[in-house]
Amino acid sequence: MKTITKTLFENYFSASSRYDELLTPKMSIKDNWKVLSQNLVKIGPENLVLKQKEINWLLAENGVTYNVYNDPKGLNRPWDLNVVPYIVHQNEWKDVEKGIQQRAEILNLVLKDLYGKRDLFKNGIIPPEAIYAHSGFLRPCDQILYKNAKQLSIYAADLARGPDGRMWVVNDRTQAPSGMGYALENRFSTSKICPELYKNINVSQPSQFFNDFNKLLLNAANTNVKSPMIVILTPGPHNETYFEHAYLSSFLGYPLVKGNDLVVRHGKVWLKSLKGLKQVDVILRRVDDSFMDPLELREDSYLGVAGLLEAVRLQNVTILNPIGSGILENPALIPFMENICKYFLDEELRLPQIASWWCGQDKERQHVLEDLKSFVVKRIDRSKREHIYFCEFLDKKELDNLKAEILEYPHKFVAQEKISFSTAPNFVNNQLEPRKISCRTFAIANANGYSIMPGGLVRVATEREELFVSNQRGGTSKDFWIVNDTPQTNLQNYSWNKTNSSPSTNINDVPSNTAENLFWSGRYIGRALVTARYLRMVLSQMTHAQYNHRKSESESLKILFQSITKITSTFPGFITENEEVLNNPLSEIKDIILDETKIGSFAQSMQSFSNSYYALRNLWSRDMWRVFDGIQKHLKNLKKEEDFTVNKLTNFFDKIITRLIAFMALTEESILVRQGLLLYFIGLQLEIGAMNIEKFRAMLIVNYDEELEYEVLESLLSSHESLNIYRYSYNSYLSLENVLNLIILDKEYSRSLTYQMHRLKKDIYKLPKTNNSEELTICQQNINAVISKMDRLNLKDMLVIDDNSNMRKNLDDVLSDLSDLLHNTSLSISDTYFNHSQAQKQLVNRNITS
Repeated sequence: MKTITKTLFENYFSASSRYDELLTPKMSIKDNWKVLSQNLVKIGPENLVLKQKEINWLLAENGVTYNVYNDPKGLNRPWDLNVVPYIVHQNEWKDVEKGIQQRAEILNLVLKDLYGKRDLFKNGIIPPEAIYAHSGFLRPCDQILYKNAKQLSIYAADLARGPDGRMWVVNDRTQAPSGMGYALENRFSTSKICPELYKNINVSQPSQFFNDFNKLLLNAANTNVKSPMIVILTPGPHNETYFEHAYLSSFLGYPLVKGNDLVVRHGKVWLKSLKGLKQVDVILRRVDDSFMDPLELREDSYLGVAGLLEAVRLQNVTILNPIGSGILENPALIPFMENICKYFLDEELRLPQIASWWCGQDKERQHVLEDLKSFVVKRIDRSKREHIYFCEFLDKKELDNLKAEILEYPHKFVAQEKISFSTAPNFVNNQLEPRKISCRTFAIANANGYSIMPGGLVRVATEREELFVSNQRGGTSKDFWIVNDTPQTNLQNYSWNKTNSSPSTNINDVPSNTAENLFWSGRYIGRALVTARYLRMVLSQMTHAQYNHRKSESESLKILFQSITKITSTFPGFITENEEVLNNPLSEIKDIILDETKIGSFAQSMQSFSNSYYALRNLWSRDMWRVFDGIQKHLKNLKKEEDFTVNKLTNFFDKIITRLIAFMALTEESILVRQGLLLYFIGLQLEIGAMNIEKFRAMLIVNYDEELEYEVLESLLSSHESLNIYRYSYNSYLSLENVLNLIILDKEYSRSLTYQMHRLKKDIYKLPKTNNSEELTICQQNINAVISKMDRLNLKDMLVIDDNSNMRKNLDDVLSDLSDLLHNTSLSISDTYFNHSQAQKQLVNRNITS
């Protein structure tokens, strides 16, 4: 045991920082951490390595990601959770809770005052310049009245251990605080993979907090409706915390929408659903203030809803947190918080905060400039992620430039004292290492004040000596434990009464943006599957050609190569006079597989599918994430190959096609029709039908000699997964007549074009009508035209060969007409159910920058 302990804690005791969460100043383990330390020792370094790998695997399987801007590793970086949790005892946490409740109440009163009477200005508590110089103060929000007793409904405090050993407030988060979903996922993952850590430790669970969160949303509606319509507004899948938006949507059971899913009509907010408009009562927003309304705020925003502020003024919708609450994140408020607290509550601040000096005051500015190197300097407005100046690391020229800027614009700067975060144990390289940490916890408004999450989100510095703690800098995370001396009951009960809520229960209620992404997910995966199957067939024929030097074999390969270009529309491709392309076909095929910039390529189809997929991540099951992750890994591994061979590419498609089919099957069993599965099916059938038509046109129009035609027909049936069915159905030599009868006309064969079009018609007829008229929709009229065309097909006419061109022109004309009709059907679906009105513009250009 001593050997294991020494191995696990090697170098930890001798590398203590100024304040360590695990160790006392005498280098002994603190009482709060003793049981956990014993559990870690019992598990041992080797098993901890395995546990960490299992956590990493689980997070990847569940699709837990954090988007790091401009990350060379890609947009969706896997979430990094360390196996060792962070511990705070309940006795200490009680004081922290009271401090956060007090701070949330103070900021709530500040928010009301700044957009109301502004007594804080009138009584000299806050200088007006400290507020008006910050872009977070939104003048269009002035004097808006709210029904809710507390305007600040959700508050998050960034905490760190200060030099006195107490928890200090580092930052206030009030616009759209992130982290709740990640904190919950951290708890689920840690408890599932490493239950041994909990032995003899009583950990408080956040179930009551999330029950309070759900009640907050249900009770926030301005109207007295029994079933308020609640939505979660997201900027979209490229936002850094989009996983959390989708996670909370799935966890709480409320629709995830983007700005173009909503519209304001007659002073009310409406959700654009497949059926039409449905009034929205509550919006939980994850979009920043200034982007919420392009009419009154940023006119270039595509993330918000034009006219939203007017609906708020009329009290027809509740937004949590209210637009304009970002002003509370202004660090210029920190130096005045003590006086604000005394003014509103006649109390002292319970939680200490970083000593700060606003440079807009003469005495404070002079104090800062006299010893600038000792401070950390920030602009009060960091809406554009402006640089933070750690002055101790600046050279003389940089210090002089900063001084000059402070003197020119003193009201724009705040200086803060340097504090060193405490360290906590992180499992790295088979042992524990001290790493700097900060944590974020959350407050939710309730009838009596604020509920505080027992724990929260812990962020850990990437390196041992790293000063910064940030997810954008690649930091890791920890589960945050509040430990008790008494056993906990109902540890993870997250079932709440949703009888007063109104989640989407009918396909009519599916948000149009969700429906559109489902439609295009179907189209892209259909395109990817048809492309993969066809390329695999061609690669197989290339392998066969190595052992067969017949003339027809060479001619059929040339036809197949050219058909790749026609089917995928990756022109010029093999439709070229360049002999080098035909002499080295593997190079062109490799580009069609891997080049994401080539429109129509397999990689481009998968990239487009991935975009739609991430936009719908709240709908996908865990099994779907596993299959999708497998597809992505195979693509990445293939890109790393230096030597591309026919066999390697064929093996790649064998694996990919299996996973694509598995994903399609999982989609059908994981998503309800009322959630929009119907749109996915329609998109899938449309795309497969359209690509099959192009395949038929590429391979069946030209009249070849008997031997060559046989090989082309065999290749076509093979790519269509219909060769065995043909042999079973037609006990005869391959003939064009029988092939056309099977893959185009057969009403009972699921891969035939006729069968697919009739199924497509059934699904389109299930789409809701946007009005109550009995007349056919344009979508129905277009698919009826397709079916009418199919029903009039005459096999003999399609077989006729034009003497002048040696082509089956009738067949080409029919297929061309069907292609156009399918295209019109797709456009009519988009026009009817997905397209939105043009963005409204401000009459006056408003510059919100200071």
